[in-house]
Amino acid sequence: MVRSAGRHSMEYATINGHRRAYVKVGQGPALLLLHGLGCDHQTWDTVIDELARDHTVIAPDLLGHGASDKPRADYSLGGYANGMRDLLTVLGIERVTVVGHSFGGGVAMQFAYQFPERTERIVLVSSGGLGREVSPAIRAITTPGFHQVMGALTLPVVRHVNATALRVLSHTGLPRTRDLGEVARVYETFVDPRSRAATRHVVRAVVDYRGQVVTMADRAYLTSGLPLCVVWGSDDHVIPVDHAHRAKRLAPWARVEVMERSGHFPHRDHPDRFARLVRDFVAESTPNKFSKAQWRRLLVSGAPAVPPRNVEKRRARHAEDGVTGVEELAAVHELHAAGA
Repeated sequence: MVRSAGRHSMEYATINGHRRAYVKVGQGPALLLLHGLGCDHQTWDTVIDELARDHTVIAPDLLGHGASDKPRADYSLGGYANGMRDLLTVLGIERVTVVGHSFGGGVAMQFAYQFPERTERIVLVSSGGLGREVSPAIRAITTPGFHQVMGALTLPVVRHVNATALRVLSHTGLPRTRDLGEVARVYETFVDPRSRAATRHVVRAVVDYRGQVVTMADRAYLTSGLPLCVVWGSDDHVIPVDHAHRAKRLAPWARVEVMERSGHFPHRDHPDRFARLVRDFVAESTPNKFSKAQWRRLLVSGAPAVPPRNVEKRRARHAEDGVTGVEELAAVHELHAAGA
């Protein structure tokens, strides 16, 4: 079944009893675009066509969002990763570069952890999972009474006034208002009580009153064979830009791009630059080569605690010799074991 929604035609697949909506356009290596909390595939509207020039682009509405079903179901990161594996399997796509925004970045990292053999690269966009700090508005979703309060705030007249005010403020140039137009779009989705319930389940799986509870820090070493690009807006007030620099510390091999004059949605603030960055990253990086033996070896060894000086020397020598990815990290483990 196909219908038009936004700029692109949507298709549907029923998987495990739940209808999942997605956009699929273009030809070439596959890009899986995962949206953030309360959004849907339309967050990527400004970049899909450019990316589809030389890629197969799949942009789903995650379960509980957009035109996909909103059941009482598993809204954990692992559940979403499983859902993306199943959707790709139905579509006959074996390997992908995963681009994840905000909560979708957390799903992207979980997908790579659960299915490394199917993950070629990751692009994290203002991603969750890189630190505790997160906007108080996100933490508020976990509090008792959110469902009822938001129900009142989405009554027709109230919703119209509030959404209009948010959009007007987003164009004023005042501090901390850049993303309010996108916030208005998310706010309007809460008119559907099923969307509110799904969003609450999603947030409670990854955030509590102190902030984010899920982190990639303990498993970052497993992604050394995986090309990683991190993109952030310098004026992000949802998840601070410091998390981009934290990603670089956790994964020194990562490419980090901070976009000036951009907030939590850099792919919408600077769509041409963002699309060009993703296309260049895919063209210039070597897809991940998964090895069960190397994966087992890394898990047994654990994260290496190697002085940065030795790691950088070893990495520079590997670059000259054409050694990359998981082979490099295996060598770093050897350096660690030797006490260097």
